[in-house]
Amino acid sequence: MEQILNEILSEPQFAEGSAWKRCWYHAGEKIIEKGELGSTLFFVEEGQVRVLGGAEIEGNKKINPGLCDMNAGSVFGDICLYGSHRRTASVVALTDVCILEIRSDMLSIYLDDHPVQGYLFLKAMFQVMVLRLELANDRIEKLLAWGLKAHDIDKYL
Repeated sequence: MEQILNEILSEPQFAEGSAWKRCWYHAGEKIIEKGELGSTLFFVEEGQVRVLGGAEIEGNKKINPGLCDMNAGSVFGDICLYGSHRRTASVVALTDVCILEIRSDMLSIYLDDHPVQGYLFLKAMFQVMVLRLELANDRIEKLLAWGLKAHDIDKYL
């Protein structure tokens, strides 16, 4: 992903300032908020970020568990790759970070105009999403097994 994205970002027709911008965040700063409308995706150039989920437990108590940490070379916010969508998670900087914020509308136009790079980008994005899906499925299975055992339901299966 990093290689093809760097190739795209270095193209003169995909210029910094109009198609993407470089942003810096200090450790602890929120980069995106779950539920807000977004139309950009992000590439971690330097540093580390944490993806936070949101859950409500007994008594309307809200918690924000860390879902995963991402290092330099990672992409997030890809739910907005093709249009504006609500963010599905919050992301905060764990360390001081440099993030590239990429306009999805400009990226879409570029990928349409450059089908080889478009194919390579979407192939890399698909590989990222497959890894995330495998991790999510594994976590769900383990959480389900834990819940069944914790509530003594496993003896009925």
